[in-house]
Amino acid sequence: MRPDDVPALAELLSAAEAVDDTGVHESVEDLTGWWVNELVDLERDSQVVATADGELVGYATAIAPPTFRDAYGVHLEGRVHPGWRGRGIGRALLAWQLERGTQVHAERHPEAPARLTVTAYTSMPDVTAMLRRAGLVEARWFFHMARPLTDLPEPREVEGVQLVPFSWDRDDEVRRAHNAAFTEHYGSSERDTTSWQVMFTGQSQFRPDLSVLALSDGAVVAYALSYVSEASAAVTGERETYFGQIGVVPEARGRGLAKAVIVQALLVAAENDCQTAGLQVDSGNVSGALGLYESLGFSTSRTEVSWSRHLDPLR
Repeated sequence: MRPDDVPALAELLSAAEAVDDTGVHESVEDLTGWWVNELVDLERDSQVVATADGELVGYATAIAPPTFRDAYGVHLEGRVHPGWRGRGIGRALLAWQLERGTQVHAERHPEAPARLTVTAYTSMPDVTAMLRRAGLVEARWFFHMARPLTDLPEPREVEGVQLVPFSWDRDDEVRRAHNAAFTEHYGSSERDTTSWQVMFTGQSQFRPDLSVLALSDGAVVAYALSYVSEASAAVTGERETYFGQIGVVPEARGRGLAKAVIVQALLVAAENDCQTAGLQVDSGNVSGALGLYESLGFSTSRTEVSWSRHLDPLR
């Protein structure tokens, strides 16, 4: 993949979405931010499939953020244009991804176990069958939840806590709070500064004005970071605020802070031309997040399954 391939790949993904129904719509700017950055070696960690006349009909990546906790994670992503499916392109790309992912593990962290991961929505049965045939196993289920921004809950006050918008002078403090909040979550890692900015607050969809921080004694103890996809809004006619990261530091739990920041973020979004809110939750989340989100009016709209291949340490 080259940076100037991104517009064609955005068109490929748009065509695929009509069949795959993932609910994801991404612009050229969004995809450029995800693929063209310090974490991705496009020369070695990506492949595209082109016809004889140069039309791009498939792609695959094998991206491994540098930090990890339990296992070194290599994330395998790709898609084939609907008009070119059924010809073995997807199988060939997956075979390359598994081989490259194994190489990345050997090159970068052979001393640790690794996990090669592909996610597929339940609306993609052909992909599911392909992953099963390749020997990957279902590891986790993630629910994509949504609610309209009507009939919103009343604001919640927590004694000794101030709810404020995200500000850039607190970006690194929020990163450290996130690292503390997610020590027990599946697949989480200590995000370093580069990974944090590339994957989260540096994304083109990030909306600091719709994000909410909870401060106690002047320090960040909880947060809800919001993102808006203008590409999705253009397709669906509705602007959704998406809560990409929600967390509470361990020492501040049990005070209702998660609910407080989410409710405040819902109210702020409704005041700023958003019509819906969305988020994703791990069905095995240890903090009871699913019940919290359901109590706030969120319901599951799609399910995404994480398929994995485990790799043992090499030394």
